[in-house]
Amino acid sequence: MIFTKTPFRMSFLGGGTDYRPFFEEHGGSVISTAFDKYCYVSVRHLPRFFEYRNQLTYSLIERTKTVDEIKHPMVRNAMKMLNMEELFISYDADLPARSGLGSSSSFAVGLLNSFHALKGHYISKEKLAKEAIYLERELCAESGGWQDQIAVAYGGLNRINFHSGGFEVKPIIITNQRKEQLNNNLLMFFTGFSRLSSEIAKEQVKVTRDKTAELLEMLKLVDEGEQILSKRHSDLDDFGRLLDTAWKIKRGITNKVSTDTLDQIYDTAIKHGALGGKLLGAGGGGFFVFYVPEERHVEVKEALKDLLFVPFRFENAGTEIMYYQPEDYDTSLLKKEIAI
Repeated sequence: MIFTKTPFRMSFLGGGTDYRPFFEEHGGSVISTAFDKYCYVSVRHLPRFFEYRNQLTYSLIERTKTVDEIKHPMVRNAMKMLNMEELFISYDADLPARSGLGSSSSFAVGLLNSFHALKGHYISKEKLAKEAIYLERELCAESGGWQDQIAVAYGGLNRINFHSGGFEVKPIIITNQRKEQLNNNLLMFFTGFSRLSSEIAKEQVKVTRDKTAELLEMLKLVDEGEQILSKRHSDLDDFGRLLDTAWKIKRGITNKVSTDTLDQIYDTAIKHGALGGKLLGAGGGGFFVFYVPEERHVEVKEALKDLLFVPFRFENAGTEIMYYQPEDYDTSLLKKEIAI
């Protein structure tokens, strides 16, 4: 049996520039972090005592005789990609899906990490991220960027650069004290609204060429944000103000990013002391994160008391194998894995 733990991610700046049509022409960059809320995947081989050959447990329970019968597209495609059969797969998570935290990519990374471990294979974080991108964007044909798979595979607070040849991950150089202060000044709230991020992503892909100017502005903010975080004598509150600038640009890219209700939540937080913030992920619902100086925390929490406040801490490990019990698995009669 294999048990993996994969963090969710929080993206601060540069969202949208990680979409392939944009970064292959202009380059792209984001600043994001993984944090201590996780999805958990356990995988083992299913004993041959049952009429079915595979069992999946997530929000539903699936029992199938063949891989092709599996309804969950990510599991079905991942099993076919790595030639996995006769599996019992279980999924659980600390936070809800479809909420802007990269939950789909966390599951993809955790699932692939589990599969490779079950087969006795070591896989680097780079290859794991690339396989997860291929699984989601190509095999499952889901619209979206590349940042989520990379952020949750690697963990940490990073600048991720995208270019026609791929990507590179550069840790943000920041003192422990300053990083702790940043973490303390970020407050996260659940709006209660969930949405399918791939649908919003489809809309963003459609308008990418028409919104090149806005995305280039988003790209510039990544440089500013990195400088603010890295220079120990700069005013960290400027990072909060930068989030406000980025949010206003993002709202102009597509009308699906926000709603009147979400705008009201944002305006309330700003009125009561937040310097900036954003909806996490593609938008449309899920979680808000606000940058709030510590002396205004009580006021903002009181103003948003109808929302669920979710405390969190940054994490550095990325996806991890928490339990490893190898099993013999004869692949001699199976087709070769898809090369990524």
